[in-house]
Amino acid sequence: MITTAIYPGTFDPITNGHVDLVIRASKLFDKVIVAIAINPGKTPAFSLQERVDFAEQTLTGMTNVEVCGFEGLLVEVAKQKNANVIIRGLRAVSDFEHEFQLASMNRKMEPDVETLFLTPAEQFSYISSSLVREIAALGGDVSEFVAPCVVTELKAKLLNSSNKG
Repeated sequence: MITTAIYPGTFDPITNGHVDLVIRASKLFDKVIVAIAINPGKTPAFSLQERVDFAEQTLTGMTNVEVCGFEGLLVEVAKQKNANVIIRGLRAVSDFEHEFQLASMNRKMEPDVETLFLTPAEQFSYISSSLVREIAALGGDVSEFVAPCVVTELKAKLLNSSNKG
């Protein structure tokens, strides 16, 4: 039996913390799907296609990793992709309550799909997409937090938009 894990998120943008979790998950599972969400509760800085492109470029060479965009319920995408595990990242204890609630709801809707929590390596535990965007918008160097392809686009998009205001 092939074990497929799905790692969902908005990835706006994908960070080195996300990549760390993908690398570790790819060693645990036969296949890892990085599922980039259209989240109606969030207004991302980058389009779905841009976020998918960033993830594909950043994760190039990982043969058992695939990237896709999705809209709707995660458990439905998991079923469509034959994923039996959902990977969720926990950076801090403050993340746990919300993640636990999501895991419980997903289990209620799809009992055959398990949720596995992974924590990033210590050097990535403080990185979040929102902090990276904020630093970039203020002209800061984010090169140690994201892949080079993301640095370039962050500078172009966010620094320009902050200069307009």
